[in-house]
Amino acid sequence: MKKLSFLKPIFNFILIGLLITTLSRIFLFFLFKERVEQTPDFWYIFPIGLRMDLILLCYLSFLPALLITFLPNKWIKFTNKFLVIYSFLFLFLILFVELASPDFIKQYDTRPNKIFLDYLIYPKEVVGMLLKSYLTSIIVTFLILGVVLYFAFKKGKKLFHTANSDYKFKLMVFPLVAFLLFFGARSSLTSKRPINASNAVFSTDQLTNTLGLNSFYTVAFAAYSIKNEGNTKMYGKMDEAEAIARVKKYMIAGPNDFTDAEIPFLHVQQPDSVMKKPYNLVIFLQESLGAEYVGILGGKPLTPEFDKLSKEGTLFTNLYCTGTRSVRGIEAVVTGFLPSPSESVVRLGNSQQGFFTLADALKQKGYDTSFIYGGMANFDNMASFFNGNGFQDIIDQTDFESDGNKYAFKGTWGYSDEDLVTKANQYFKSKGDKPFFSLMFSTSNHEPFEYPAGRIKPYDKKPATVNNAMKYADFSIGKFFELAKKEAYFKNTIFIVIADHNTRTYGKNLVPINKFHIPAFIMGPGVPKNAVYSKLASQIDIPPTLLSYLGLPFETPMVGRNLSKLDPKIQGRSIMQFNDINAFRVENQVVIMQPNLKPLQFEVKNDTTLIPVKLNEELAKDALAHVITAGNLYKENKYKLRSKN
Repeated sequence: MKKLSFLKPIFNFILIGLLITTLSRIFLFFLFKERVEQTPDFWYIFPIGLRMDLILLCYLSFLPALLITFLPNKWIKFTNKFLVIYSFLFLFLILFVELASPDFIKQYDTRPNKIFLDYLIYPKEVVGMLLKSYLTSIIVTFLILGVVLYFAFKKGKKLFHTANSDYKFKLMVFPLVAFLLFFGARSSLTSKRPINASNAVFSTDQLTNTLGLNSFYTVAFAAYSIKNEGNTKMYGKMDEAEAIARVKKYMIAGPNDFTDAEIPFLHVQQPDSVMKKPYNLVIFLQESLGAEYVGILGGKPLTPEFDKLSKEGTLFTNLYCTGTRSVRGIEAVVTGFLPSPSESVVRLGNSQQGFFTLADALKQKGYDTSFIYGGMANFDNMASFFNGNGFQDIIDQTDFESDGNKYAFKGTWGYSDEDLVTKANQYFKSKGDKPFFSLMFSTSNHEPFEYPAGRIKPYDKKPATVNNAMKYADFSIGKFFELAKKEAYFKNTIFIVIADHNTRTYGKNLVPINKFHIPAFIMGPGVPKNAVYSKLASQIDIPPTLLSYLGLPFETPMVGRNLSKLDPKIQGRSIMQFNDINAFRVENQVVIMQPNLKPLQFEVKNDTTLIPVKLNEELAKDALAHVITAGNLYKENKYKLRSKN
């Protein structure tokens, strides 16, 4: 055994790594015990977790094993220095993401993933939010990491220095070491493919499944997967022509409405009536306003203004968002693009110019187009996407700061919602008789839930809560329409108030469908008043519906439905992307697709109960077709208007 002492750094690295991940998994199990224990055979998370941890640690041990074996003894000082730095660097990172996991899971119902990486890009806003909402966790994390750094300096040599050993002996032992590390990293000798995250799936509860992983693995895999943007093969393969035909089945447009074979879904959408003077369009996108917070939809009594205003137009009671991030909501509401496992097109490289948006379509019809936001428009790449795709004016926090006006409140994420509506109203007034389209985006419904005092009667005693923030957001909605109704533009404008997504998307099902339920109402000239649209609908149906009220014909590539003309006999459908899981729902049947696994089908009861049923192969193909189509349209640059030349 003494001869094998040169392998001590690798043994110690793996053992300490396992200690960190196992203790973290035990802690997470007890933290979410009430939820996890609802899953049959929940204890699988521990053997699965051990397997996944060994995969990670064996991968990370390859390089040290090579250096220890093949560098001669005269290089031992360099080898030892490298081993200490390398080992503590990765153990430090493993510990860091595990310490960050409890709060991340509480917010997103899954281990750290690409969202974790996204937030690292915007340190100003995110650090401000963390300091105000998670200060205790931050203090505990830095104390623990400080202790680790202390031991790194004190014990590094003892733990991770290799010993001089006979060079020939090391070469003789290496094949066995390499085999063990290879076996540990691959975790199988019979499977054609290495074990991956799909092998950790043993239940229909997404959170429980992810507890069988470790957070360094999920973050590293998210970073690795960025190169696969636009790749939809994780759910299966389908011929492009078949996918297009299956998607067209769900559209209202008939075969003679399509206008360009090179842009497969480009079609003409006629308005309800053609007008000499078209209506303006204003979309007021609400950050995180889930249906559960809206009184008129059976939620908490937090939205008296929304509830009252919805009766002046058409209320959507069975509408579902396409994802869990603001950029996904923007994607759906502004472009009508299908959700997919790739990042939202707002952030993808090939969609930064020449990608269809409502702004692009309306700009071609002579509209002034704008995006108005109380925060920084560069967040989530919004400014770049909007600037390249039809938005002429981008008004954000810098404009609030430079215009010389006095505003009510500036928080972590920017200026308050009432400041936003004040600024927007002034801007709309300035347009005069010029038709305009504008996207307004709120900020208040976001941690740390800041808002100016004295505007609302708090729902909760503690000021900075999600319920109070929702109440304040509703107050601002009311203030916007109070201001707008006094102006000339109001009578010539179609308005929609709609959420981008819910606050926290979590639940015991693979896709927590109830957390995708969002509110929306449309009001304005020609929009039925005191009306309710109760058929199942998707966020991607909203932009074509809005265009139908404007009084102009439009050519668009959108596959969503104009709900104002949808035959009541046609089944409602919605599409939801939850991390890397896609749900395709038609009425009360939903097909759920997970990466590299056979699709599952469930009957939906009250949005919270999913009852397994036999898979309808045709419905599963329709589900796959929508994801395949999204990928193809993006990769082939076929989601656009025809060139003006």
